[in-house]
Amino acid sequence: MVDVFGSGPLSGNPLAVVVDSDGLETREMERITRWMNLSETAFLLPPTSPEADYRVRIFTLVGELPFAGHPTLGSCHTWLATGGEPRSEVVVQECGAGMVPIRRQDGRLAFAAPPLLREGPVDAQYLAQVSRVLGVSPGDVVDSRWVDNGPGWVGLLLDGSDEVLGLDPDFGRFEGDGDLDIGVVGFHPPSSECSYEVRAFFTNDQGGMTEDPVTGSLNASVAQWLLETGRVTAPLVASQGTRLGRAGRVFVDQDPDGTVWVGGESVTVVEGTIDI
Repeated sequence: MVDVFGSGPLSGNPLAVVVDSDGLETREMERITRWMNLSETAFLLPPTSPEADYRVRIFTLVGELPFAGHPTLGSCHTWLATGGEPRSEVVVQECGAGMVPIRRQDGRLAFAAPPLLREGPVDAQYLAQVSRVLGVSPGDVVDSRWVDNGPGWVGLLLDGSDEVLGLDPDFGRFEGDGDLDIGVVGFHPPSSECSYEVRAFFTNDQGGMTEDPVTGSLNASVAQWLLETGRVTAPLVASQGTRLGRAGRVFVDQDPDGTVWVGGESVTVVEGTIDI
């Protein structure tokens, strides 16, 4: 088990990584994921593409994801720690969303933010529904944008980090159909350690809302949004997990060609075997 994006012991987002998963069927991966009862469990497999160093399948308690950030870093960390040898300085991960480059950056692993599957403005009706779930009015939202790179994120920018940390969402206030994947961001004061605070909420299988401690996919797409609109410059550090008693830190950098890199610490906490 790996702690990802933490800034100290047990302060990030836990991830279970199962190595040597080639003999497992999908239903067995789903069973293991439900038993682990974490937000995600990752399964390492041989690559099917000559471009990749390894392949990963990422499962939540309700289904499989094509891409997720903290499973990407945690899987790469585990693959390297268990003897994986990349063919170049950049590790290439194969997942449902395609090939994801991962590199070492200031001693941390960082993945290249994948392209957005959906972007652009949020229509007024949907924004009103999401705002109601968060307990704010649409007028409190400074900006909103679809920032979906796989999970389905819609991003909302509030006036500041205090407003973000004060949210108490309630899915019971949602009057629409389907699931919700909401990312909320607000800036810290200029003198702060971190540029902005992030919170991530998604619909769970009990019909309520779950908050994720530290979310790599959302931080990737939020950083792309804020960099593109000129609200921030890289490098920067984002904070997430504060309301959950965590101290997640996400390190964002950008190459001259515009590629956004999202990094953080990955630390092995528990090692063992699974008997199924």
